[in-house]
Amino acid sequence: MTSDSIVPGDNADPFLNEPTVRDEAPQFVLPLVVRIEREAPPARTDALETAARAVLTILSDERAVGDGEWAQVMRDWQDARIRKVVRRARGAEWRRAEALPGITVTGKSAEVRVFPPVPLDGWPKDLARLQVSGTDLDDPEPPADADRTAPVLWLNPDLDMSAGKTMAQTGHGAQLAWWELSDEDRTAWRQAGFPLSVRTAGPAQWTELIGSGLPLVKDAGFTEIAPGSATVVAEHPALRRRG
Repeated sequence: MTSDSIVPGDNADPFLNEPTVRDEAPQFVLPLVVRIEREAPPARTDALETAARAVLTILSDERAVGDGEWAQVMRDWQDARIRKVVRRARGAEWRRAEALPGITVTGKSAEVRVFPPVPLDGWPKDLARLQVSGTDLDDPEPPADADRTAPVLWLNPDLDMSAGKTMAQTGHGAQLAWWELSDEDRTAWRQAGFPLSVRTAGPAQWTELIGSGLPLVKDAGFTEIAPGSATVVAEHPALRRRG
C-alpha cells in the first residue's frame, strides 16, 4: 500500500485546538460505535484495544486508500482536524449501525464498528441518534502486563477519562504510530492482525515516555479534559528501535 494518501501534509498538530491551516478545510469526524448490551458490556481494556485496531483497520483498508471508494473522504478528514467520536449502541440500534457502510472489529468481549468520516454536522440519522455518554466500562480483573514485543498504547496515569473518550484517544495514538511507520512495518503490523495493548503507565514511566520522542497525543480539549493534555504515548517496537 502507499502512504502518501494518509500522511499529513504539514507539521501542525492534527489534534490540538490551535488555529492552523487545518481549520480552513472542511471538518470531518471519524465515527466509532461500541456495542454495549445491558446484560453483557465489554471489558474496558478490550474495548480500548478494539477501538484502536478499528482505526488502524480503516486506515489500511483498500477502500480507504488510492482510488478506493472511501479514499477521498479519508483524505479530506486527515487534511483537517483529526476528530473521532465514539457512540454506544445495543440491540436494534446496533443492527441499524451495522447496516451502514463500515467495518466491525471484534475483540475478546468488545465489538466496535468504524465508519468512513462524515461531515462534522452531517452524521447519518442512525448514528446521530446514538448516545455519546454512558460508555463507562470496567475490567472484571486487572489486565495482564503488556507484551512489550508488540505495540503498546500508554495512557496518562493522571487523567480520568470515560471509556468512550479513552477509546478515541487510543485511536489517535494508533493513528500517529501508523503515520510514522515505514511501509514495511505497516505491512507487517497489518498482516499480523494489528496486535497491541492499552495500559496505564506508572507515574515515573509516563515521565520517561513523554520525553522519549515516541508519538504523543495532545487532546484539543473539546470534552472532559483541558486543551493540550497529553493523553497517550504510542510505543511501537519499530519506532523504539528507530529512536
